Amino acid sequence: MKNIANIITGSRIVFSIALLFFPPFSPTFYVLYAAAGLTDMIDGTVARKTNTVSAFGAKIDTIADFILVAVCLIKLLPILDIPVWLWIWIAVIALIKVINIISGAIMFKRMIALHTVMNKITGALCFLLPFTLSFINLKYGAIVVCTAATFAAIQEGHYIRTRRIK
Repeated sequence: MKNIANIITGSRIVFSIALLFFPPFSPTFYVLYAAAGLTDMIDGTVARKTNTVSAFGAKIDTIADFILVAVCLIKLLPILDIPVWLWIWIAVIALIKVINIISGAIMFKRMIALHTVMNKITGALCFLLPFTLSFINLKYGAIVVCTAATFAAIQEGHYIRTRRIK
């Protein structure tokens, strides 16, 4: 019971790697993707409820998130027709996030990762996007996701620079 949150997080790594072996948008792909997303939603809650929050758990959570995102990029980028304007918007968001990381490192002498409500909304929208691609054109879904991500990145930078971090 003590390691249940870390086991849940570890299962996200397993689900993510398994995604590599199935065609994008296939039923198995969606099941594994949904399972990975579910583990991301519940591991932190389980850790807090069982009083097992740890630095190791936070690190493995970040690693599991990275693996899921990397696998999704590997599987989805080659088959999606992403317009240039969307690539530019994504690059601007990434640049803001990099500036936030640098600002946090300079100001606080450590890595700052804020779990704001807007960051969580952005994460949920990003997660849901592949489920919508069969009935909503990517560019329309991406506008919603990128709008939320832009606001979240700017808000995060504001919180860092005004020292409103937890």
